[in-house]
Amino acid sequence: MYPFSSSGSGCGDMKPHNGKVVNTCTPEIYGLLPVPEGPLRISGEVPQPTDLDRPSILLSVAIPTFRESQNIPILIDRLTGLLDQVIPRQYELIVIDDDSPDRTWEVATNIATYYPQLRVMRRRGERGLSTAVIRGWQVALGEILAVIDADLQHPLDTILQLWSQIQSGADLAVASRHVSGGGVSDWSLARRILSRGAQMLGLMILPGVVGRVSDPMSGYFMLRRDTLANIDLNPVGYKILIEVLGRGRIANIQEVGYVFQERQEGYSKVTSRQYFEYLQHLLRLRIDNWPVGRFARFAVVGFSGLFVDMAIFYLLLDGWGLPLTLSAVLSAEMAIINNFIWNDQWTFRDLSRQQSGGHRKLKRLLKFNLICLMGLGLNVIILNLLVSVLGLNAYMAKLGAIAIVTFWNFWVNLKLSWRVTEVKP
Repeated sequence: MYPFSSSGSGCGDMKPHNGKVVNTCTPEIYGLLPVPEGPLRISGEVPQPTDLDRPSILLSVAIPTFRESQNIPILIDRLTGLLDQVIPRQYELIVIDDDSPDRTWEVATNIATYYPQLRVMRRRGERGLSTAVIRGWQVALGEILAVIDADLQHPLDTILQLWSQIQSGADLAVASRHVSGGGVSDWSLARRILSRGAQMLGLMILPGVVGRVSDPMSGYFMLRRDTLANIDLNPVGYKILIEVLGRGRIANIQEVGYVFQERQEGYSKVTSRQYFEYLQHLLRLRIDNWPVGRFARFAVVGFSGLFVDMAIFYLLLDGWGLPLTLSAVLSAEMAIINNFIWNDQWTFRDLSRQQSGGHRKLKRLLKFNLICLMGLGLNVIILNLLVSVLGLNAYMAKLGAIAIVTFWNFWVNLKLSWRVTEVKP
């Protein structure tokens, strides 16, 4: 154990692996990296190091920090010892600190003179783990980028396994708690439920993104620079991997199991706000990837169906004198058929052309009918929840339920009714 002061300032002497004694509270502060400004975009061209005698950098590890002064000297020392074994002098460790009140950035800069691979950035205007990681990657000199937490909850030797997977051809290597060899050390049942619940929520909102890995909320991974090069990133909160999966050009993904450890020093950042930001991030990615034009056409068709429904309902009830329930059922079915015809010929025309034939159209109609009926049931459930549980006005709740079900009908129909299948090459 390193002889650090337990006062919370991170001060004290340490003896790193190179045998030198370092005082983490020396007054001089070595040069800090400039903080990039503007869009969160990583260049495809690797910045050239100012020190021409320095070997080329293969790996850049971003370490976002906030109030981690007690952990950062241990982390840097151990990571340096590990990476020196495989790529000596060809890596860099980039600490990006959000102006910690315990002066984590100062502790890091004071030990940088003993660790030539360490670079430090102090951010004062921006906050947040995800943006900190990207700012670090923007100044990185390596073709391979990585991120690790500074709280020592990630087993450090796993970084060598991630490096091995990248060397074997992976575009993205993720340390996962949910594959063979992975797990959590001492989590309560409530925390396990929250973690799994957040993952299930992600699968519902962004199945094509969250479902690509077993642990989409991992903060410990490595990837090739070109998978993110020149892409405008827009993350929220702590879950940077979701942004990488949602916007990156990633084909080959490999996962490595690790056991998540409990924090020994410092302060936990996990609050209810992190879960809210996670949901906000999922919705942002969903909207950014949403087929807006197709959805607008679907909504117009749905609006036309409302007029068909009301006109036929009036004709059957007042014109022909049919019973109320029968009139409502028949008019609703006619509206569904109207909507199907317009969606098949307009909204999803490009997809329906790839599924020609009367029997395939009939299958689409039956699926569309079933999904609309399920949507009707969902509408009733949501309406009752909004009124009974949240106490909303019935008419406002009705509008909210219609909006939610419209999204449901569109997305499920896109994925099921007009899914292109049985198409000859």
